[in-house]
Amino acid sequence: MLVHPQFDPVAIHLGSFGIHWYGLMYLLGFVCFIWLGRKRLRSLGRPGWDERFLDDLLFHGVLGVVLGGRMGEVLFYNPGYYFSHPLKIIAVWEGGMSFHGGFLGVLVAMALFARSRNIRWLALMDFIAPLVPPGLAFGRLGNFINGELWGRPADVPWAMVFPQVDSIPRHPSQLYEFALEGVALFILLWLYSGRSRPVGAVSGLFLIGYGSFRFIGEFTRNPDDGIFGLMTFGISMGQWLSLPMVLAGAGLMAWSYRRAQEADRKT
Repeated sequence: MLVHPQFDPVAIHLGSFGIHWYGLMYLLGFVCFIWLGRKRLRSLGRPGWDERFLDDLLFHGVLGVVLGGRMGEVLFYNPGYYFSHPLKIIAVWEGGMSFHGGFLGVLVAMALFARSRNIRWLALMDFIAPLVPPGLAFGRLGNFINGELWGRPADVPWAMVFPQVDSIPRHPSQLYEFALEGVALFILLWLYSGRSRPVGAVSGLFLIGYGSFRFIGEFTRNPDDGIFGLMTFGISMGQWLSLPMVLAGAGLMAWSYRRAQEADRKT
């Protein structure tokens, strides 16, 4: 039986201050975004899409992730607690970020960015989509290091006890999600976006891929207490929020290819 190592959540101690592992994971995700983004820019060769463009894009993206992720945690998962303790809403250093909220925040931030640069929003989202999964992977590693978002009870050889929870062996669901939402989704999107695709197709595949992988991963993850309770009709809050992503992604891909076919017929 494996036991969670109970890592110190503070990676670097600096007197009364400290740099947390979760913060480092976010930093690594942003570094990967810049590195991969530069590779994508070189392959696309679009006028005006340069390193300065990428830096400004990341700045807007960070704001969308942090503000949207925090508000998603507040509204989707713990509204009662945060409305009773409103000052805790801004205490992001204590943890508590929702991917689905961060995703909505990024959509808004990118819409504003695209409008300010007079570029197509969907084309911008197609560019961003393959750059996101490494950040998700690092985030799940941060969850594992912190011993949070643990899995459901399990009877498998690699089941792990999280002493801060109980003595029951559980799925290390953070690592499952690292492999699915991070590694597998990155490979899928990077390979798919390596060739010219209709506008919106890469974004659609991201929605389908993330929504599907998250839905699968939630079967092994201890359900979070959402606004409808732990489970509704046997579905967790994370799964309810992922289903619209899959449907929207399928619709977006269908629209994208149909529009491209219509354009080809006209020419």
